[in-house]
Formats: sequence, structure tokens, C-alpha cells
Amino acid sequence: QLRAAVAMAAAGQPCRYDVQVCVAGGQHIWLDFSIFPYCDEDGWVTYLVTSGTVIDERKRAEQELRIAAVAFEADEGIIITDANKVILRVNKSFTKITGFSAEDAIGQEYPMQVSGRHDDQFYREIWESLSNKHHWYGEIWSRRKNGDIYPEWLNLTAVTNNKGKVTNYVASFVDITLRKAAEDKIELLAFYDPLTGMPNRRLLHDRLQQSFTASVRHHNHGALLFIDLDHFKLLNDSKGHNVGDILLVEAAKRLQKCIRKVDTAARLGGDEFVVLVGDLGEKEEEAAAEVEAICEKILDTLSQPYVLKGYEYHGSASIGIYLYCRNDDTSVEEALKCADNAMYQAKNAGRNTLRFYDPAMQKVLEARIALESDLRRAITHKQFEMYYQLQVDHQGHAIGAEALIRWNHPTLGLVSPLEFIPLAEETGLILPIGNWVLDTACAQLKAWEAHSRTRKLQLAVNVSARQFFQPDFIKQVRKVLNHHSLSSSLLKLEITESAILDNIDDAIVKMMALKKIGVRFSLDDFGTGYSSLSYLTQLPLDQLKIDKSFINNIGSKTSDAIVQTIIGMAENLEMEVIAEGVETEKQRIFLEKNGCKLCQGYLFGKPVPVEEFEAKLKLK
Repeated sequence: QLRAAVAMAAAGQPCRYDVQVCVAGGQHIWLDFSIFPYCDEDGWVTYLVTSGTVIDERKRAEQELRIAAVAFEADEGIIITDANKVILRVNKSFTKITGFSAEDAIGQEYPMQVSGRHDDQFYREIWESLSNKHHWYGEIWSRRKNGDIYPEWLNLTAVTNNKGKVTNYVASFVDITLRKAAEDKIELLAFYDPLTGMPNRRLLHDRLQQSFTASVRHHNHGALLFIDLDHFKLLNDSKGHNVGDILLVEAAKRLQKCIRKVDTAARLGGDEFVVLVGDLGEKEEEAAAEVEAICEKILDTLSQPYVLKGYEYHGSASIGIYLYCRNDDTSVEEALKCADNAMYQAKNAGRNTLRFYDPAMQKVLEARIALESDLRRAITHKQFEMYYQLQVDHQGHAIGAEALIRWNHPTLGLVSPLEFIPLAEETGLILPIGNWVLDTACAQLKAWEAHSRTRKLQLAVNVSARQFFQPDFIKQVRKVLNHHSLSSSLLKLEITESAILDNIDDAIVKMMALKKIGVRFSLDDFGTGYSSLSYLTQLPLDQLKIDKSFINNIGSKTSDAIVQTIIGMAENLEMEVIAEGVETEKQRIFLEKNGCKLCQGYLFGKPVPVEEFEAKLKLK
């Protein structure tokens, strides 16, 4: 550049340009550099005169102006006013966000986009902050040219001169409509049930905590209502989850109409709802009477007929009530457990009713917790025993047995499966217990192979729904059979109707895979569930097992008809049929006469340890 300038000056043309040079100390400075040519009488350039002026400040100012120009046309809307708030300039983003052109805005007093959603006090506080701190920022509702109201994030700055006097105001803002919508959606997902739109457990927890605090302050009672729809699982299984969801939505609407605006109705999940009723007064008796009236209204409303996809459904509910006054230190979770326990009391009382929490129920709960702990210990300490109940043909010959688990508790003695199996199902302990039962049964079948009286005996093993629907259940069964080198045709797995109905397609796949290796299947408690004939024709069953509730009532017209129907159905489907719970000769004769050749029950023997079972066989 210098050479070009010298050449130009030597040709007689003055030259001026900005140049950055290095001076003593290594510092760089900007110069306004000039070269002037001086000519003789003939017009020849005889010498050049140079001069330079330091222009660092000017260069910095120019750079700041360029930055400011770029910033002014950024994505943020920008408004510049004078000291009297009259708009002097706006950028393109202002027009893009608001719809107002520069011509619309310049000369108007700021703010010109008042939404009407803020009162005068709100704006006074903004200008007070600008006056005191020269700055304000926050969310504000604004208005577009077309009248739409939208949320924006606004930064306001007061610009002052060297004497501290305000000369201008600068407002920069962004449209946060999308962000607000996302926040609303996140809040909805976090605090509300997506199916019914009701508050979920998290929001209920917060409101219950607030109610506890208010109860302390005002010495008022409150109540927690735990509501469970009766027989909801039956509707889901028989009509499908879509119909079940319609019922839940309709029940939620009815529930909300039964309570006051100040109360909270929430859905915890499934068919469980909770209502929080506050401000019930200081007297416990009056509070109890008031909440009972609310519950009666809820029961009546929820029992009215529903129309679900053209299907008329008659339902009901059970309600547990926990009445509280914050003179105690019950936690939110404890209060929910108390109401839940009371709800189960209502279930046990016949459903479609209500029950108040009884402190005695807490003892039952504590006993259940202790039993669960003992059950876990029983698995590791091998406290289970296997009992065997004989199964016979119509001539009284042994054809096999059902393997039945018993728990030999160190202090309680033999604990009934009716007590610990449901608990094992709830806690997931049924999985290791079920594996033990299957392994023990297969080991026993292998031992029986060595004796002529027992080598052809089949052994029926109960399989829980939770165990059956494990992804690797087929692999587990194969592994146990291979481990004991056992003929799989001697193993019969008993599954209940309700277990199969949970996932009929998966059940068919698993059963078909195990049938291929010779495992047999018996449908347990047949007649008490809700299987349709179409399901039965799809399932690769070998046997139907008539529930003992029908056997007990043989002699009554209804039970006789049901038993005869089941036997006929099994015959038509080319399945075996076996009756459990046979206790009298009269029952056996009726069953044999109607075509049921296989029986199990006290008439032939109670469940006994293997030693007694084998001794009984040797006596025959």
C-alpha cells in the first residue's frame, strides 16, 4: 500500500489513507497518513512531503458503530426513545415481531403496545426501577398490530450522559410465545394426568401439604378420600383398554362435579382417584358427617349407568376416608396409605360403600410389612416345603398330583398359601418362589422315574401370571427340564384364566413353544373367570380344571348346569377335564356320571409331604 501511494505521489497525485504502524515498544497505532508531491517550474516532482495524525479514537468509534449497527439488526426487537419516551428508532425485528412498521412507531410514546393485562401499578414499578437503577427486565404481555396478545421478555435500559441525566431509553425484547407454550406443556406433563386432565400424585402431594399447613393455622379438619372403581379390571379385560379409558375419563368428570371448587380431585393411576377436602370445621363429628355426605353423593354419581361405545355399563366405587386435623405428625404419604387401607376395608365390606380409616388397620399393615420381611428371609433360608395332593381317574388309580407350596415359618408354623402368595404376587417375590417350585417339582418327577409306581405320574405346577409373562419364561422351563434330564410330558403347568387374559397373544406364543417340547397345560379355576369360547379354541390347552366352588354346590340346579356345561365344552374341544375340591362320594358319582373322569380333593387325600404321599401310593 505504501509503495502504491509513493508511486501515485511521484506521478504528481496527492495520496491519503489510513495505516496501522508499529511504534517504539511494539505498540500499534492508527495514522491518517498523507503524501503530497512538490513540483519544479517544469512540473517535475522534485520531492514528497508526508504527514500523519494519530486516529486511534476515531477507529474505535467506527468499530463500535459497526458493532452497534449489526446488533441493532439482531433477532431481538429494539426500540430507542428520547428522554420523554418518544420513539426515535426501531429495528427490523421490531416490525417482524409486532407487525408495526417504523412509520407506525416513530413519534409514538413508549409503550405503544399495551396489552391491557397489566395495571397502572405494574408500569409505575417499571419506571421507578429505571429511575433508580437505570434498568428493568422481566416477562410482560404485549400487543401486536393485529390485536393479538403475546408474551415477551423485555430488557429496558436508561442511557445517561456524563452528568447522569437520562438522554434515551433502549428497549430490547424477544417473543417467548413458544417458550411459554413449552413451559405450559412441561407443567401439564409434570403435574396433570394426561388421560383425564386431573392433578396427578405430584400436584396432589403439594396441595395436601398446603392443606395440612392450613389445618394447623385454622384448627380445621380435612379429609382424604381414596376412591377405587369396582371391577375395573374386568371391564378392561372383557371390553379392552380403550373402553376402560373412556370410563376413566367419564368417572373423572362425574367426580369433579361432586366436589367444591376449593377441593382437589386427582388421579393416582389406573382406576385410583383421590379427593382432598379441606376446611371441614373444628369439630370432628361434624367434619365426619359432612365428608360422609360428600362420599354418598360420589357413590351415587359413579353408580349411574355409563354408555361406553354403545355399551351400557353399570359400575360402582369403593371409598376409603382418612379424616385429619393437624394435631398429629402424619406425613402426606402416611395419610395416603391410611386412606388406601380404608378403601380396602370398603372393598372387603362388599364394595359400592365407604369406610373411615380405623387405627386398628395400621396394626394389620405393620403385620403385613413384617410378613413381607419374613417372606424374603424364607427364600434365602429355604423355609419352603412342597406338599402333594393326589389326582385320580374314575377307578381311583393315581394319575399324578398337584404340587402345592407350604411355608414352614420358624415361629408361626405352617403359613397358608392364601396368606403369603398374594403378598408374594404384589411384591414380586413370586418370581424366585415360582422358580423354586418349578425346580423342586421337576426334581421330584426325576426321583419318581426310578420307581414303577411313580414313573408315569404327572405333576401339576401352578404358575403365576407374573411368572408366566416374564420374557424368558420359556427359557427358564427348558433350563429346568434339561438340568434334571426330565421327560417334559410329565410336567403340567396350571395357569388361571385371568393370567391368560392379561395378554392372550403372548400367552398363545409361550404355550405353543412349550407344547412343542411336550409340556402340558391345564386351565385352573375354570368357570370363575371371563374367558370367551373363542379364546379357548385358540389356546393349546390339554385340560380344564373345574373350580371347587362349583363342586361344593353340586346338588343345586345352577352349579349342576355349570359343571355339565364345562364338561361338555371340554369334550367338544377334545380336552381333559378334572374337578378339584371333591370331598364326597355324591360329588364323585355326579362327576363320573356326567363324563368327568379325573378328580382331586380330600375324598382321595389332602396335600401331604412327599414321604406321606409315597407311603399312600405303596398302600394301594
